[in-house]
Amino acid sequence: MNPMKSFATDRDSYPPADPRIGSEPLYVRGPGVDWAAGDRSAAGETTAAVAELGEDLNPYHIVQQQIDQAAQYLPELKPGLIDFLKRTVRMVTVDFPIETDDGAIRMFTGYRAIHSRIRGPGKGGVRFHPDVTEDEVRALASWMTWKCAVVDVPFGGAKGGVVCDPKQLTRNDLRKITRRYVAELADCLGPNTDIPAPDVGTDAETMAWIYDTYQVMHPGANNRPVVTGKPLDLGGAVGRREATAAGCLLAAGRALERGVVPGLKSVQGATVAIQGFGNVGAIAAKLFEEAGARVVAVSDWTGGVFHERGLEIAAVEAHKRKTGAVSGLPGCRAISNAELLALPCDILIPAAIENQIRRDNAADVRTRFVVEAANGPTTPAADRILFDRGIPILPDVLANAGGVTVSYFEWVQNIKMEAWELDEIQGKLEVKMRRATDAVLDKQEELNRRLDPGDGAGGAPGGPRKTPSRRLPPADLRTAAYVLAIDRVARTAMERGIWP
Repeated sequence: MNPMKSFATDRDSYPPADPRIGSEPLYVRGPGVDWAAGDRSAAGETTAAVAELGEDLNPYHIVQQQIDQAAQYLPELKPGLIDFLKRTVRMVTVDFPIETDDGAIRMFTGYRAIHSRIRGPGKGGVRFHPDVTEDEVRALASWMTWKCAVVDVPFGGAKGGVVCDPKQLTRNDLRKITRRYVAELADCLGPNTDIPAPDVGTDAETMAWIYDTYQVMHPGANNRPVVTGKPLDLGGAVGRREATAAGCLLAAGRALERGVVPGLKSVQGATVAIQGFGNVGAIAAKLFEEAGARVVAVSDWTGGVFHERGLEIAAVEAHKRKTGAVSGLPGCRAISNAELLALPCDILIPAAIENQIRRDNAADVRTRFVVEAANGPTTPAADRILFDRGIPILPDVLANAGGVTVSYFEWVQNIKMEAWELDEIQGKLEVKMRRATDAVLDKQEELNRRLDPGDGAGGAPGGPRKTPSRRLPPADLRTAAYVLAIDRVARTAMERGIWP
């Protein structure tokens, strides 16, 4: 099977790399079980190199920086309110044993964070991975709050995880871990309080185990809305598996229509490179290809493949099913993940893990448009570098919000005991994603119109909101998305009142 398509490439329109030298990124995990733990010796060297540059890669610290950055543009916030909105309202840690299939008794640690329930129940995935940490869970819960606010669904943010390696456990082990994790959380979860979903290392089957465990503990009620991303037989929504990638395509397409990238009005004919070929990345590759884009490179934890004239995604998928990796696809040039990030292309889609585009490699990025299908793939320092170079970033809290949007549709269907058709769900998703993209772009335009010389907004994070002596910089798309989201959450908080 020939994996190539016949197209030409025009490299002249791509931004040149800055003459600074980037280093190999740290790749540890990503969406689904397709991104495995990387080489620890290389990871240690990279972490040390990044530390020398003085960049803090703690995801919880990063989301705090992002909130503080946006809060400067919201001078009307009541003193102290932003500090409240930054905090995690509940963090639960559980330690529990299971007897694994090899006869051993093993201890596992699980976390569940609720960042906010101001706009509705906590909503967020459960991940199984050996590198799950409390700070990571806190950060992901916070990102969920702002993501739900950007697409205007009535959820707050939550996230959970268990420290384990699914690749080293049997299916029966994973079932036991799931059930014990849910049982230990007890009444923390609930259809109107905290609603899990799939994430790294978990899937629809895991969600079925969560539902069944909760149903056993709470018999006699309609408990289907307690978890989303379930199998269709248990009330799952058609299209949920594809929703994150589909929302990514819709948001990117609308942003291009609005002129975010001069000279690029559509994904049709655009060259695309995708880092990460798990659930989100693989589906994004297929959907962008179907929309007329030319996917020139993809990668997973083993490395990547590139062909200037475009890859045939069906051939990449078949090769991965056969070999377990995208690397080694016949007729393509092998590339590393670092090389993929530096490829000349119209659209770069990080669909793997956090902190992939950083201070040490942002200068080498040669795309015209970054679309964040992963959570937190770009650090604040890299944001500034890319913005100064004229490379817009469609932020994660918008670009990958299709998943939680269709989870919301599933939750509503379960409450109403209905089953919607795929066309209805796709239509509703398109409306939500286009409306959210317009809202973020409109907010960016509004903020930058307000930034006249001498004007400013903000003050010390968590303190009185005063006009500063310094002028604020122009707002990028991430800042605009956070301003939009924080304003919506803050307004709701004030309408409800601070209890008691």
